Amino acid sequence: MLPSHGRYAYAPWPERPRFAWPGGAKLAVYLGVNLEHFAFGEGLGAELAPGGPQPDVLNFAWRDYGNRVGGWRLLELLDQLSLPATVLLNSAMYEHAPQLVAAHRARGDEIAGHGRSNSERQSLLAEAEERRLIADCTLAIRRHEGMAPRGWLSPWIAESRATPDLLAEAGYRYTLNWCMDDQPVWLRTSAGRLLSIPYPQEANDIPAIVARKDGAAQFAELILADFAERLEQVGRDGIPQVMGIALHPYIIGQPYRLRALRGALAAIAARRGEVWITTAGGILDHVLALPEGSLA
Repeated sequence: MLPSHGRYAYAPWPERPRFAWPGGAKLAVYLGVNLEHFAFGEGLGAELAPGGPQPDVLNFAWRDYGNRVGGWRLLELLDQLSLPATVLLNSAMYEHAPQLVAAHRARGDEIAGHGRSNSERQSLLAEAEERRLIADCTLAIRRHEGMAPRGWLSPWIAESRATPDLLAEAGYRYTLNWCMDDQPVWLRTSAGRLLSIPYPQEANDIPAIVARKDGAAQFAELILADFAERLEQVGRDGIPQVMGIALHPYIIGQPYRLRALRGALAAIAARRGEVWITTAGGILDHVLALPEGSLA
C-alpha cells in the first residue's frame, strides 16, 4: 500500500449525492482575489523575468504594481459587474496597503487568511512556528475586521503534514489548499472536520499566465470554456459543482489583461439566473445547512 494522507476517502464522481445550491442552481461560482505582499530583497515571489541577485527590483516592483494600481482597477471591475469576492489576504497588507483592504471591506467582501506574506512557505516551518504563523494572521484579521476568518489558503498552497489539524485547531472551518475535486469535501483532522472547498489551479492567472505563458485572451477564453463546460455537465448529470476563479492583481490588473477578463466575467454575471455567484464563505454556509450525508 502506498502512503496516504488519511484526510478523505475516494468517491467516484458518478456516485455523488445530488443536492442544489441556493435558487436550485447546480453550479456555484466564486472569485478568489489574492492580496499579497512580499519582502524586499529576500524570500519567495512570482517572477515576470528570471530574477537576478537580490535585491530583485524588477520582480518586486512588478508584484507591488498590484497593490498600488492593479488591485484598484480590479475593484472597479467587480463593482461594475456587482460581483462579490473572497479576499485571500496576507496580513502584511494591513501595514503595506490598508486602503486596498478597506475598500474590499467596504463592499462586503469576505476576508480569508492567506498567511503573513507570500515571501514565506509555511510547509518549511516547525510545527510550533507554523502554529504561530496561523495565529499571527488570524489575530491581525480579527483585529481589523472584527471577526476571525473562517477560511484559509496557504501562501504558495504549501502544507506541512499537520496543517489541516492546525487550521481546525485554530477555529478555521474551510481550506482552499486541496484541488482534488469539483465539490466541497470534508477533511478529517485531529480537531474535527475541515471543509475543503475547490480552489482552481487551471482558472488561475498564476499557473495560466506566469507558468504556461498564456496570453490575456487565452486566459479569458479558458475561463469561459470552463464555465460553459461546467454548465453543460451539471445540466446533464445533475451533480452540483463549484467553479473558482483565482486572480492576482499584479497579473490580472494589467490593463490589457483586465480588458479581456471583463468580457469573461460579464458573460458569467449575465447568467445569474442559472448559476449561484457567491463567496467561499457562502459555500461553507450552504454546506453546513445541508442534511448530513449530502457530500461524498
